[in-house]
Formats: sequence, structure tokens, C-alpha cells
Amino acid sequence: MTTFLVIVLVVLMALVVYSLVRGIIAFMKSTKMDLERGDDHVGASEMQLMQNKMMFARIKYQALAVLVVVVLLAATR
Repeated sequence: MTTFLVIVLVVLMALVVYSLVRGIIAFMKSTKMDLERGDDHVGASEMQLMQNKMMFARIKYQALAVLVVVVLLAATR
């Protein structure tokens, strides 16, 4: 059981890092696009929506990782 939870925890941590990196890349692209398009555009760009999506995914994976840590701590006591 403990080994399985550790593997799940490592996978969740990898997903957190993946989401974080994709969110940072989307942020960098959206900043560049915002500078190029000027002030006449209204609404969120595609990269800003991707940034939001990746932020939500990162938070979701972090919450699941914390839950796995809690279960792991409870199982080892």
C-alpha cells in the first residue's frame, strides 16, 4: 500500500511540474502577444486561457498530492 501511494505521489508531483512549466510558457507567449497586438483587443487571448487552464490543473494536482501525503502519513502511523 505504501509503495503504491509513493508512486501515485511521484506521478502527481510530475504532473504539477508539467502544469507549472506549461503555464509559464503560456504566460510568456501571452505577454509577447499582448505587446504585439496593442490595446485595441478586448477579452482573453488563447494563451491567457491556456494559462488559466494550466493554473487550475496545477492546483488540482497539488491538492491530490497533499491528500495522498495525508493518507500516506495516516497509513504509516
